[in-house]
Amino acid sequence: MAEIEDNWKGSRDGADGQQARNRQAACRGHPAVPHHPAARSQHQAHLHRSRDHPRLPAARRTRRSCCRLNRPWPCGRGLHRVGHYVINEWFDRDFDRHHPTKSQRSAVQSAMDGKIIGIEWLVLVALGLVCAAASGRLMLLATGIFALQGIVYNVPPLRSKDKAYFDVISESVNNPLRLLIGWAMIDPTSLPPGSVILCYWFGGAFLMAAKRLSEYREIAASHGRELLARYRASFADYSEVSLTASCLSYSLFSVFFLSVFLVKYRIEYILAMPLVVMLFTTYFSMSTSPGSSAQKPEKLYGERGLMLIVLALVAVFLVASFVDMPFLARLAEQHYITLD
Repeated sequence: MAEIEDNWKGSRDGADGQQARNRQAACRGHPAVPHHPAARSQHQAHLHRSRDHPRLPAARRTRRSCCRLNRPWPCGRGLHRVGHYVINEWFDRDFDRHHPTKSQRSAVQSAMDGKIIGIEWLVLVALGLVCAAASGRLMLLATGIFALQGIVYNVPPLRSKDKAYFDVISESVNNPLRLLIGWAMIDPTSLPPGSVILCYWFGGAFLMAAKRLSEYREIAASHGRELLARYRASFADYSEVSLTASCLSYSLFSVFFLSVFLVKYRIEYILAMPLVVMLFTTYFSMSTSPGSSAQKPEKLYGERGLMLIVLALVAVFLVASFVDMPFLARLAEQHYITLD
């Protein structure tokens, strides 16, 4: 009996040890080794066949297939973006004629056929959706929401562009959508952290509000508020004070959600916060200047001070990504500061 019990214990210990080794192997991405002798021999034969005919790991095959599927999207993204601007120019043409500079645009100066514009938009959006569908469900979802946003923002009777505050919120949703599209091009199986999505949304709202503040100050000073309201109906419900306050609110929300992400994922990133605050402050200050680049984002690269802050911010993020600073961990710990 003692010998049988010892054999049973040895067999059980061997099985337990093999199970532990299998769990460790699973964590490393290797197949588990069966304990039964017959199954073990089949497993070893399978390993020999695998050595003779090597195959990519499943995760690597998935990543490569994702990259292959996402290749059509850059072209589709451009088509979809062009379609967004097509309806934007068409529905804004009667309002842009009241703007000092936008009144010179081709859409205002030329006679266009609404049916042709509608067909052009449908073709561009359809091609964009086809390319997005070839890249995955997440890309298709983001692209569909992007197309819907263009309708809500531009097309009457919804036309959120003419409603104060809602114009900024509905336009700035483009920011997290672009983030989601870029994310899906790399990893279509997951979503960015919620804190980053909200940070992008409110960050975009800050940029849009700063643009409106710059337009408000410049046009109201040179042509009066009446022309400003004819150019964009939402300006009738705005004032310089309310736009300034909204810029402050959106920036605070954006920095708050960014702080949640930084502290949650890597405490060293908190060192970048002073530069982030400086970036928001500099941009807001720039938007209050006459002829500000905030009205024409394509000219932002010419703002030397802003670009220097961006470069410094990138440098700090790179350093914080690779250099561990354990003394910063105390900032995230739950304890009082004791005075001994």
